[in-house]
Amino acid sequence: MSNPEHLRYSKEHEWVTPTADGVATVGITEYAANSLGDVVFAQLPEVGAAITAGDACGELESTKSVSDLYSPVSGEVTEVNEDVANDPSLVNSEPYEGGWLFRVRVAGEPDDLLTAAEYGEFSASE
Repeated sequence: MSNPEHLRYSKEHEWVTPTADGVATVGITEYAANSLGDVVFAQLPEVGAAITAGDACGELESTKSVSDLYSPVSGEVTEVNEDVANDPSLVNSEPYEGGWLFRVRVAGEPDDLLTAAEYGEFSASE
């Protein structure tokens, strides 16, 4: 499993892009998507919602279970991926591309995110 080098990762298995104009994109990792199984429903945070790093902000339902979606950063949700809302299987087929979940205007810089190498070691130990 490869983890794109330009992303940062949380220990809850979310990824986040470096902020561009203060806005970051968030999704779940390939490891998380594989662990969940086939995602059949995505409850994403609402545009305008204030979210806090480490707190649940939605849910992903798969054929195996329902899992909380955690935000790796704090800020205000600026956009949700309607394609995923309409076709949750994108989370499995394209976790780092079309399967992104939401965008957030980041408040402050997150300090506990992992590099791709650190996340690879962390996920291998689980």
